[in-house]
Amino acid sequence: MQRRSCFTAMFAIFAGTKAVFAQPAPKNPIVLYCDLSVDSAHEKQMLDNFHNIFKPAAVKFAGYIDVKLLKLRTVYTGSAPPNVNYRFQLTYESEELRQKWIKSDVHQKVWPTVENTLASKDYATLLFDSK
Repeated sequence: MQRRSCFTAMFAIFAGTKAVFAQPAPKNPIVLYCDLSVDSAHEKQMLDNFHNIFKPAAVKFAGYIDVKLLKLRTVYTGSAPPNVNYRFQLTYESEELRQKWIKSDVHQKVWPTVENTLASKDYATLLFDSK
């Protein structure tokens, strides 16, 4: 009897996992980029804050798709913006839902944990539409 219960539970888990992955992606999400100059003395703190404070809060908001923090490795052509060593990338279902996130009390608490580790708060913010 226990084996049947085990198989039933495994099937339910498999079916639930498949349903989660089968959800369609939004048709045209927005992607926000911020080119950041992270102070090398605060880099570890910034990464810890991003992974342990900012991202866990962001994933809970309606419309959230993804957030990444990318460290610049190499510039192959052209030139990188001066002093930029990280790029923040946030993907949301729509700009309207992203605006709700950034205006929330939670965002007002968690973004400064990242922003306060920057060498400069004068960073470029670019919003793109996915096509």
